[in-house]
Amino acid sequence: MTSTIQEKVKCALENGKALSTATISNRYGAGNPGAVIQALRFAGTPVFLNKGPKGSKSKVYRTGKASKRVIGAGYKALAQGLIK
Repeated sequence: MTSTIQEKVKCALENGKALSTATISNRYGAGNPGAVIQALRFAGTPVFLNKGPKGSKSKVYRTGKASKRVIGAGYKALAQGLIK
């Protein structure tokens, strides 16, 4: 069974792995790691970008629980007919 890049990245994130854009590109073969993350977000997976200490260039993506504010914005958009 073959999995898409999005499925592999989603599985890794859901299993607690923190992934950098380089890791998504190198390990999973994504030509545009940002597009993979955006597609996961649009599909409803709460993916967050965590930055390292100030001055550090390290950034990793993690998954977690969406905030009440984000969930509320989604419900508001549904109610207004902005999304289907």
